[in-house]
Amino acid sequence: MSGRAGGGGPAGLAALEARVAAALAAGQLEVAATEAIRGLGPQILGYLSRVLGSPDDAADAFSLFSERLWRGLAGFEGRCTLRVWAYRVAWTAALGVAGDGWRRRRERLHTSMASRVAAEVLTRSPQAVEQAAAGIEALRAGLTAEERSLLVLRVDQRLAWREVAEVMRGEGVMLDEAALRKRFERVKEKLGALARGAGLLG
Repeated sequence: MSGRAGGGGPAGLAALEARVAAALAAGQLEVAATEAIRGLGPQILGYLSRVLGSPDDAADAFSLFSERLWRGLAGFEGRCTLRVWAYRVAWTAALGVAGDGWRRRRERLHTSMASRVAAEVLTRSPQAVEQAAAGIEALRAGLTAEERSLLVLRVDQRLAWREVAEVMRGEGVMLDEAALRKRFERVKEKLGALARGAGLLG
């Protein structure tokens, strides 16, 4: 199976999901995980960069994401799309890296195929960890990691509310979509206030 990226459009993502599903059905876990990391890696890396606001933290979180996806993909049951499931893995990796415990005790990542594929994506996607649109990124720095995640998932990645809820749900606790919408409105209001304070809005 090739390492073709899934692409950003629905057709590309559907093709990626089909390749991963076929590999899993054939018991080819390494092939499936490699396809998933290569295909979804660039957009996941961009998400982590925006949520964490630091290229180094994003790279750490992406390596952690890759290891967890590699180990957890066999248990993927298809109750949501592979893309949404991957974003959930990425969000938990971001929380792990953002926590104080990560700096006190960095999680030991295995030297494995997962880390090698992650390094390949990191090397080929340097633009994903660079700060895009400096003004917007500066404003996003005033948001919490949860607020940035909500903004990126809904605005940048255009996930449906039910998908955003699936990504960001607590352990065993599904988030209410209506509550997420209200939180999103508060984030937009906060961004507006930050923009006015920075003189970016009249």
